Amino acid sequence: MREIPLAEAPSLVGQEIGVSDWLEITQDRVNRFADATGDHQWIHVDVERATKELGAPIAHGYLVVSLIPFLNKNIAAFTGVSRGINYGSNKVRFTNMVPVGSRIRLRSKMLSCEPRGGGFQIVNEFTIELEGEERPACVAEVVSLLYPG
Repeated sequence: MREIPLAEAPSLVGQEIGVSDWLEITQDRVNRFADATGDHQWIHVDVERATKELGAPIAHGYLVVSLIPFLNKNIAAFTGVSRGINYGSNKVRFTNMVPVGSRIRLRSKMLSCEPRGGGFQIVNEFTIELEGEERPACVAEVVSLLYPG
């Protein structure tokens, strides 16, 4: 994992920050997400039917997005930060299905870094890649607020 002093954040605009390790999407993870959200659509949790009709159960799109913070921890951490706040997303696009048993990883690129309220508002483009596939599973512009301390 790369450690970056917060004061250096503006110099990273336009640069790739890094790429995470691969993470396997398991049926257990999909089932736990379904339980947490109440989304038990068959394409996610009915292994027999999903395998027959789709080749495998498919991870929820929002499960894939929810893994961004976890995967991003493997890429980089800003040092000298007292708190970080998830401010939202400018856009999120699900561009490929993520079958159970596949592996994903995160690619991070800083799009902007602006001073805000004593800290920085940072916009990162997060691309969730699917092993063996040209088209990514998801591309999201995520906005964060980081404050020194």
